[in-house]
Amino acid sequence: MHANNHPANNHPANNHPANNHPANNHPANNHPANNHPADNARHRFACRADGVGDSAAGRRKRVSWGIPRAPRARSARLASGRVIVWINGTHGVGKTTTSSLVQQLLPGSRVFDAEMVGVTLMSVTPGLPETDNFQHWPPWRPLVVETARRILDYTGGTLVMPMTVLVEPYWREISTGLADHGIPIRHFVLHADQGTLRERIAGDTVLGPNSPFRLRYLEPYAEAAATWLRREAEFVDTTHLTAAEAAQRIAEAVER
Repeated sequence: MHANNHPANNHPANNHPANNHPANNHPANNHPANNHPADNARHRFACRADGVGDSAAGRRKRVSWGIPRAPRARSARLASGRVIVWINGTHGVGKTTTSSLVQQLLPGSRVFDAEMVGVTLMSVTPGLPETDNFQHWPPWRPLVVETARRILDYTGGTLVMPMTVLVEPYWREISTGLADHGIPIRHFVLHADQGTLRERIAGDTVLGPNSPFRLRYLEPYAEAAATWLRREAEFVDTTHLTAAEAAQRIAEAVER
């Protein structure tokens, strides 16, 4: 990461949620898609782990979603009262918008964007070893686990996590870490064919049209979707549904 684009220049701590108490500034009043704390990070850093914003054009597009049956986790409403709804998919598919809508449909739920853990690691000075994706930094995965479980220990309920993970060992590390704390995961993948994804990336207003970062992950996503992700997650084909319709399907699947 170049020093001129260092995350410390625009760190989320400068606009921390604690400055506006949730009771006075509930997420529902300010939709995450319109004012997401990671937006500035996305604009400034090529070294980023997830392109979770949906473009304005993408939000207007209809996207198609169906859920081919994959091995299902235990019912989300467990005695522990804690569950993670992990929304995976390639960069630019619409995870942030969908996650916000899912949160509104699941009582007692919150959204935790694990990208912010990566942004925090980017603020370390001098910087950590150079990489093109902060998921490659070994501290990122256990810090995601620890942060998620601490949030759930404090709040209970459901944590909706929009985050691209395409490297199977990374997913194993995160999912095993959460399982060690007794936290079940419902893992969904927002899918779209390559042509649809390219259309959305071309119309993106977060990273800009045809973001090289997002385009770079189309092939790795296709490979993961054809292999290990198919075994690990419930796929939602996003080619013809709205984000609201997709969120409804995910919420219904979680509640079953």
